[in-house]
Amino acid sequence: MDLGCHGIAFCWWFLGKQKVKSVLRSVSTQVKAARTEGDDEAITIIEFENGALGMIENSWNRPGGMDDTIEVFGDKGQTYADMLMGNALPTYSEVGFGYAVEKASSTKGWTYPVFEEHWNYGFPQEMRHFARCVRGKETPISDGETGRAVMEVLYAAYASAGLGRKIALPFRPGGIAKPIDLWKKPELAKAAL
Repeated sequence: MDLGCHGIAFCWWFLGKQKVKSVLRSVSTQVKAARTEGDDEAITIIEFENGALGMIENSWNRPGGMDDTIEVFGDKGQTYADMLMGNALPTYSEVGFGYAVEKASSTKGWTYPVFEEHWNYGFPQEMRHFARCVRGKETPISDGETGRAVMEVLYAAYASAGLGRKIALPFRPGGIAKPIDLWKKPELAKAAL
């Protein structure tokens, strides 16, 4: 939920806020079971009303640092963006040197320290925009519509993982305390259909 929401929001926004037709998800807990009852690995496939597909893969299990890439395939072309490594500084060190990039546990061997990491993540821009919105100088880029669309897909995604099948939207289950409950307690997902 904490990583997948970004990919879901990107796909929805990139496709012009197309209506989501269905969601299929597979999740598991691979290496963080001592720290969470939740998932640490997920693959989500979103089918949009216009026939486009979005596939979001998110994981807390990738040694060597953060991976933030986007691939777009269309009938007349394709593009690929590496949101972090586009300005990384490929570095080799036999002894290690400290911090390289988020989620990199070691800097021995080849690493890819990211120049101005926070800028690449968009944190300064995000905070500036927020402050300007609070002062009435800008209108929020992200709105309640985006949050609602992303949360509906997340709820459907966890229900899909719990039931092992595609979930059609709209999907608005009531009485669910946390989206993850739809995965952990499949009977809740079944009752929500």
